[in-house]
Amino acid sequence: MGRTTGAAGASEPKKKTQRTHRWRRAVLASLITAAVVVPLSGAARPEIPAPAPAALAPVTAATLDEAYAANRANAAEASRMAAAHGNRERAAADRAMADPSRRFLSFDGSGPGLATEVFGDLAHADRIAVLVPGSDTSIDTYGRFRDAAWALHDRLTREAPQGTGTAVVAWLGYETPATVSTTVTTAGRAEEAAPKLREFIRQLRALADTESNGSAGRKPSKPHISLLCHSYGSVVCGRAAPHLDVDDIALVGSPGTGADSATALHTPARVWAARGSDDWVAEVPHVRLDLLGTTVGFGTDPMSPSFGARVFAAGDGGHSDYFRPGSTSLTNLTRIVLGERPEVSHG
Repeated sequence: MGRTTGAAGASEPKKKTQRTHRWRRAVLASLITAAVVVPLSGAARPEIPAPAPAALAPVTAATLDEAYAANRANAAEASRMAAAHGNRERAAADRAMADPSRRFLSFDGSGPGLATEVFGDLAHADRIAVLVPGSDTSIDTYGRFRDAAWALHDRLTREAPQGTGTAVVAWLGYETPATVSTTVTTAGRAEEAAPKLREFIRQLRALADTESNGSAGRKPSKPHISLLCHSYGSVVCGRAAPHLDVDDIALVGSPGTGADSATALHTPARVWAARGSDDWVAEVPHVRLDLLGTTVGFGTDPMSPSFGARVFAAGDGGHSDYFRPGSTSLTNLTRIVLGERPEVSHG
């Protein structure tokens, strides 16, 4: 009897933790669902002055360093302008992006801000991962997005076979919606972002082609590109998918893509999906409804068998943990990028 009581007592904290997690996920899901019918109000964010983005010709392998330098200079000027405007937080974020070690294909300090950062030798990479972020990602919150890209880059560098070049691109190329807002439950921001993502992938392929044609030591085959789409970023990838020349599309923490199935994405790419067991997105209704002339929700859950994605394990992480060092999800995303498909553990 004493042992039975002790075991029950030991399990009680775990049960309380599970109940807390379920309650937290339910509250977050309710807030997001409520945003569908209860528009949030508040004062508009004051505009932060910034220089116009650097005027650059289409980037080639030969002009990459020039582009990096021009965008660092633009970030430095944006920092000075933000500081003069009294916004010390944005000034500090811009100043960090102007560091000589940073490599940006693009930078725009106006409004929430846009940036495309490179980790690794993009011109000579055989395997390229492009990260597409979800809601509440901007220059002000860019650090967490950069941490995700850096963690993947570090893992790829350590695990890539000898002679295989890798690169990671953190693509903050669109204005992301706020997590609790009407925009996060509709495809408007994704519709605006999709053409930009298509153009970026086209430019990435063109850059690889210029390097292949201009270097005798370059492998003739085109690089393998994996698109890793987090949260609302998976809606962006879903909208862009039919016109993307990529090899893999991985959807993590996805609320849906707007398509009923992987086949309906009309892409030759392999489509993957994963969700951590503590991700509150699992509690969000996977529906698509017409409310007052606006389509709300993103339809079929990419994790469901009917969707038809290749489901892989993401461990017990939450919504922001897919790129956490040492996590199951990062291990599997690394294998997908490296083309080690048989080694990807299934969910």
